[in-house]
Amino acid sequence: MSFSNFLSNLKTKAGELKTEALKFKNKDFLNAAMSGAALISMADGSVSSEEKQKMIKFIESNDALSVFTTSDVIKSFQDAVTQLEFDKDIGEAKAYQALGKMKNNKDASRLLVRMIIAVAASDGNFDENEKVVARKIARELGVEPSEFEL
Repeated sequence: MSFSNFLSNLKTKAGELKTEALKFKNKDFLNAAMSGAALISMADGSVSSEEKQKMIKFIESNDALSVFTTSDVIKSFQDAVTQLEFDKDIGEAKAYQALGKMKNNKDASRLLVRMIIAVAASDGNFDENEKVVARKIARELGVEPSEFEL
């Protein structure tokens, strides 16, 4: 193996490590985002296709989450929804626990609140049940709901 091939392989491996490190670093944010999306999507009793599409578009356009594959995002979202459907109380506890991990990061918390509001409104109706959940999520994240007109 030539020295230039060695350097090329080393750069490739370093890039792979960086990607893996970013995934690990943002795993809590991914879980919080998908937990929030699941909570707000289930607030009216069902998850609409518009809500799913809005959530996927948000993830794909968010730098902090762009390191995740769409399949990772969908799996995390489906896991959160499945937990909520199986046992609402335990599912909610796990979802709010995931959200709580972002509480000390104000920028991430505000971004999460904006995301869940966008997901909720994606079907053209931001109803009172969804607003109640949005307010609860904001409080869990340590963000004042009135900051988002909730």
